[in-house]
Amino acid sequence: MRLLVRDRMLGIGDDYWIEDDQGRKVFLVDGKAMRLRDTFELKDMQGRVLIDIHAKMLALRDTMVIEREGEPLARVKRKRLSLLRNHYRVELVDGTELDVSGKILDREFAIEYDGELLADISRRWFHVRETYGLQITREDADPALLLAVAVCVIRLAEKERGDDD
Repeated sequence: MRLLVRDRMLGIGDDYWIEDDQGRKVFLVDGKAMRLRDTFELKDMQGRVLIDIHAKMLALRDTMVIEREGEPLARVKRKRLSLLRNHYRVELVDGTELDVSGKILDREFAIEYDGELLADISRRWFHVRETYGLQITREDADPALLLAVAVCVIRLAEKERGDDD
C-alpha cells in the first residue's frame, strides 16, 4: 500500500487528507489547535477516530503517545544512545519495538521491526513539491499505526530543530 502525504499542511491546527496511489482519500489527519500540547487525530473516511496522537506532558525527553480507542498503543521518542540524530524508537504496549531511522526532516526514512522493513517514507516517488509517500511493505502491517508513527517522528524532529508552531 502506498499513501500520499502533502507535507506543507503538517502544522498544528491544520487538517489534511492522506490519499492512496489512485488519488482516493483514505485518512484524515486532524490537527487540534489551541491545546497545551501537540494533538492530532487520524480519522477514516467516515470521520471515525482511528488513532489519537499527542505529546506526552512532563517527560524528560520529547515523547509522542499514540492511542487507539482511549487505550495506549505506542510511545515514540528519539533513541537515547544513538550516534545518529535521526533515530527514533517506537515502544508498543505489547513490548514490541520498532526502529525509525533516516533523514526524517528530508522525509527519507524507514520504519523497521527486528531488521525487517515495514514502511519506507520518501519524497523520491513524487514530483510535487512538499509531498512524500509512505510505502507499506508488509501486507499484515497496520497502516494507521505506521502513518501515526511517521507523523510523530516528523513532529519530534521538527521540534528538536526548533520548528515549533
